[in-house]
Amino acid sequence: MNKTLAFSKRNLLEMARDPLSWIFCVAFPLVMLVIMTIVNTAIPKESGMTIFRIDNLAGGIAVFGQMFVMLFTAIGLAKDRESSFLVRLYSSPMKSIDFLAGYLLPMIVTAVIQLAVSFIAAFVIALITGYEINISGLLFCMVMVIPSALMFSSIGLLFGTLFNEKAAPGICSILISVGSMLGGIWFDLEGVGGIMQKIAKCMPFYYATKLARASIDLDFSKESFVIPLIVMIGCALLITVLAGMVFGHRMRSDLK
Repeated sequence: MNKTLAFSKRNLLEMARDPLSWIFCVAFPLVMLVIMTIVNTAIPKESGMTIFRIDNLAGGIAVFGQMFVMLFTAIGLAKDRESSFLVRLYSSPMKSIDFLAGYLLPMIVTAVIQLAVSFIAAFVIALITGYEINISGLLFCMVMVIPSALMFSSIGLLFGTLFNEKAAPGICSILISVGSMLGGIWFDLEGVGGIMQKIAKCMPFYYATKLARASIDLDFSKESFVIPLIVMIGCALLITVLAGMVFGHRMRSDLK
C-alpha cells in the first residue's frame, strides 16, 4: 500500500507540474461552461431548447472534463514508458496491480477536483442567470460519476500502454470528439433520434452523460438513472480489467 501511495503521489505531482494539465483539465471545461451559457442566453425561450441550460450543461461538462483526464493518463504513462522510467521501476518490489493503482488513483482524485471546480462555477452561473440548480444533486453527482472517471482513466491507461507518446494523444483526441458527440454533451440526442441515437446507445459515453444529468436532477427512474449506472459500473470494471491485463502483458514483455 505504501508503494502504491508513493507512486500515486509522484504521478499526481507530475501532472500538477504540467501547465497543460491545468489548462485542459480545469480551465477548458470552465471556458466551455461559460461559452455555452452565453449561447443559451441567445436562444429564445419559445424554442424549448434546454441542452445548454446550466442544470443540463453541468452534467455534460462533468463528463467532458473526464475525457481530458483520460488524455493525460495516456500521456503520462506513454512518457514514463519511453523514458525507461517504468522499466527501471520494474526491478522494484512493485507488482502490476501497484502500477495500475498508482496511475488510476491520482487521475480519479484529479477528476473529483475538476468536478468540484466545475460545479462551483455552475452554481455561480445558476445564481447569475436565474436558473435553479440542485446543490444536493451536484454533491450526489460527484459520487455517481466516479465509475465514469474510472472508465476514462482506464481507457487512458490502455492507450498509454499500447501507443507511444506521439500517438496516444492523437488517439485520445479522436475519442474525445467522438465521445462528445455520442455522449450528447452539446446537443439533444433524444431530439435528434434516428441512427445517431441508436449508435450512441451502444457507446458508454451516452450513459455517462445521462447518469450525470439524472444525478443532478435527483431523477432515479430506471431509464435515466438505474440503467446508465449499471452500464457505467460494468464498463468501468471491464475496461479497468482489460487495461490491467494489457499493462501486465507489456510489463512482462519489457522484463524479458
